[in-house]
Amino acid sequence: MPITEILSHNAEAYGQEICLTEINLDLQDSHHVIWREYELIENNPAGEYRREMTWRVFDEKANRMANLLLKRGIKKGDKVAILLMNCLEWLPIYFGILKSGAIAVPLNFRYTAEEIKYCLDLSETIALIFGPEFIGRIETIYDQIPKVKTLLFAGENRPTFAENYDRLTANCSSEAPYIELRDEDDAAIYFSSGTTGFPKAILHTHQSLMSACMTENKHHGQTREDNFLCIPPLYHTGAKMHWFGSLLSGSKAVLLRGIKPEWILKTVSEEKITIVWLLVPWAQDILDAIERGDVRLEDYDLSQWRLMHIGAQPVPPSLIHRWKKYFPHHLYDTNYGLSESIGPGCVHLGIENIHKVGAIGIPGYNWEVKVADEDGCPVPQGQVGELVVKGPGVMKCYFNDPEATVAVLKDGWLFTGDMARIDEDGFIYLVDRKKDVIISGGENIYPVQIEDFLHGHGAIKDVAVIGLPDPRIGEIAAAIIELKPGCQCTEKEIMAFCSSLPRYKRPRQIIFDRIPRNPTGKIEKPKLREKYCGGSLVAAQTQN
Repeated sequence: MPITEILSHNAEAYGQEICLTEINLDLQDSHHVIWREYELIENNPAGEYRREMTWRVFDEKANRMANLLLKRGIKKGDKVAILLMNCLEWLPIYFGILKSGAIAVPLNFRYTAEEIKYCLDLSETIALIFGPEFIGRIETIYDQIPKVKTLLFAGENRPTFAENYDRLTANCSSEAPYIELRDEDDAAIYFSSGTTGFPKAILHTHQSLMSACMTENKHHGQTREDNFLCIPPLYHTGAKMHWFGSLLSGSKAVLLRGIKPEWILKTVSEEKITIVWLLVPWAQDILDAIERGDVRLEDYDLSQWRLMHIGAQPVPPSLIHRWKKYFPHHLYDTNYGLSESIGPGCVHLGIENIHKVGAIGIPGYNWEVKVADEDGCPVPQGQVGELVVKGPGVMKCYFNDPEATVAVLKDGWLFTGDMARIDEDGFIYLVDRKKDVIISGGENIYPVQIEDFLHGHGAIKDVAVIGLPDPRIGEIAAAIIELKPGCQCTEKEIMAFCSSLPRYKRPRQIIFDRIPRNPTGKIEKPKLREKYCGGSLVAAQTQN
């Protein structure tokens, strides 16, 4: 069943009920609006920073978008890109593209103009809808993307080279177009995170999207009483596929623009949020704010908050132990996935397995998993191999890249590029990215293991371990460390802390710097390698 049918069902069954709320605190911050002013705005339904949408309006807006595309000659299989910040319009536009039979192509809002052009060309996009934040970037390339015949602008102060999305869709029918959709039809192209170079175009079918609904709902048990707080960008599979569990249950969700700890806690309190998906840095920020006294939990009503789950990157066990100290009644889950496996869910810890914190978990609902050698054969229990997954959410291919597709898809199995091991109870532990493994004097060093250890230091906010060239042993492990605000620490203190690690795993170099992360929370190690592998290091080298 195509995922669009769930939206149509919800519109018919719960038409007058609120399904989405947008709270735009990020915009408030840019205008220096304080919380007291926000509360006044929030209590006004017509307020500038809080908007709501019912299931019926959601469905009607999606239908209007679909009918506009069809009027413009866009047909089944054509590509339509979305370049928007999180907003109330995002999901109706996405579902409108799907209802038209076209393929949705969400774009990363951090892309430069050149990266936008690259992705539009690679995906063979012929229509683009974008928001006001991107006028400058699109203006520099719009005459270099001749295949994009339709440029739609969502917002005020429309640029002359684009058409007005609101005006055009207002004149289109709100009735659903009759477009036959099948499970095997192409539905969406998502781009890889780009942490290893230019992104690849990942093609998914309608079956993939539907499988994400089923897996997410099975794992986290969303019901009509739940309210999901969505903070990460909707262009990424993670945020949207977690929301798909709410779609399937017909429950509410809140789109929060802004990630300050007080904003998150206030929104959970005021909107009666029950489920929150966080990235590691945001969870760390909340805990740090509590421990500094910047926020007081007793100022918020958090009694209905039942589940916090994390994904998109390895989760330090020390972080979850800290979280449970302040939120002892929360259910917790770790979600492992990648865009090639339609986001979260192919492996998950499971809310009943909190005793296994540190593992990414067990195979997700409807998924098969193995840890294998280069030939795809399972390695013995406890040994390190590549994590390989198989299920209904595996991508169809890398669009326009058959060579890359063949390299990772073998007999229906997706080779993830992540190194892992399985313990005696069948739980999977992520060891590191295959490309991030450091080979030092013939020994394999897995940076995640060192990073997890260093996260246990009270002064460390974030850490990334990379390999630096060494003429004698090939590579040495260097730890780039971001300290918590107000904390002081020296290289000597960090090395002393690491003395309990096996000698070959101890970092040989300590560098204090900010850790760059992309919008989905993944450490951008190529940026760190570029910064520190090519030039002199402003840090003392510690001898082994």
